[in-house]
Amino acid sequence: MARVDYFHDPNAPKANSLRPAVSAFVQNDEGRILMIRRVDNDKYAIPGGQQEVGETLTQTAVREVYEETGVNIEIIGLIGLYSNPAHVIAYDDGEVRQEFSICFRAHPLSNNVRTSDESKEVNWVHPYQVNELDIHPSIKLRITHGLAKSDYVYYT
Repeated sequence: MARVDYFHDPNAPKANSLRPAVSAFVQNDEGRILMIRRVDNDKYAIPGGQQEVGETLTQTAVREVYEETGVNIEIIGLIGLYSNPAHVIAYDDGEVRQEFSICFRAHPLSNNVRTSDESKEVNWVHPYQVNELDIHPSIKLRITHGLAKSDYVYYT
């Protein structure tokens, strides 16, 4: 399913749904960040996705990271809560979702990566390379917060 992200865009369609989602800021021992290149919008992102019935949010993060990258992780902290109504995601089926995502800090339990039907690339990226990639501002904000290595929990 294709998607278009709108961020502080006065021409954005009006949101008609809100669903819990998670993302995971995963750094390996060398400080590289686990990133994917999404199939649905061709942008780079940290892995994540929607919570399913019967899962905790942390179980969702572990499952989504594994599904999208092949990397097993352990959750080690919370980076922030992101629910900016100025960020909406329009899908080709007519759904327009307001952002609602919890971003966890995680440590990899494995380093081998693979792509999936949601990720056309999976890479361990040096922090200095982040600015060279096409990343949506809402994801870049989570990466910036993750790199801050603070115990502060961010919220928007």
